[in-house]
Amino acid sequence: MSFEFLAVDAARPEGGRTPLARSPMERAARAAGARFEVRDGWNVAVAFEGESLDAPAWWADVSHLTKVEVRGPHEIELGQAASANGVWRCPVTRDRTLVLGDRSAEGVDLTSSLAALAVGGPQAREVFARFCALDLRERSMPLHAFRPGSVARTPGYVLREDENRFLMLFGWALGEYMWAVVADAAGELGGAPVGVDALDRQVARA
Repeated sequence: MSFEFLAVDAARPEGGRTPLARSPMERAARAAGARFEVRDGWNVAVAFEGESLDAPAWWADVSHLTKVEVRGPHEIELGQAASANGVWRCPVTRDRTLVLGDRSAEGVDLTSSLAALAVGGPQAREVFARFCALDLRERSMPLHAFRPGSVARTPGYVLREDENRFLMLFGWALGEYMWAVVADAAGELGGAPVGVDALDRQVARA
């Protein structure tokens, strides 16, 4: 599965200035009470009032995460991602790799073609079970597993980043729809959105 056909230029010069890049879920996050800051040219939802990673489930818009499809053979086992220094290398096929979080990676930049939501908490798998066809149980989705498949009836990828933390990637145009799907599923379990600063603090503690 490749999203290269969706690739667009999110930073076209206008009057000599580069416009602020925005997530397709910004409006939904703002309506949910997000506080925004500009990070590396992106308007990022950094926090929500009363947010907590101790909630049964939570989700965060991380669409600003750099995503690059690299062509060429690799030695990563299909279905299992490799992580080093905050960069994920996720094998799509035996000669295509989706690299997450590395601005220096050379390939097709899909940052503004693939939106992304981090979903976590003790009830994260139950959240996915309500809209995702992928089997995320431990035996099928071990730590650092990376799976393509149907996510809310649309092509996507799911990466298991940590014990109870998953990254979901999907087409940019479906951002608001996917936010609503996840919000409905997680909200029924007592979940709520969080900002990227809370995620960063979680990673730092780990």
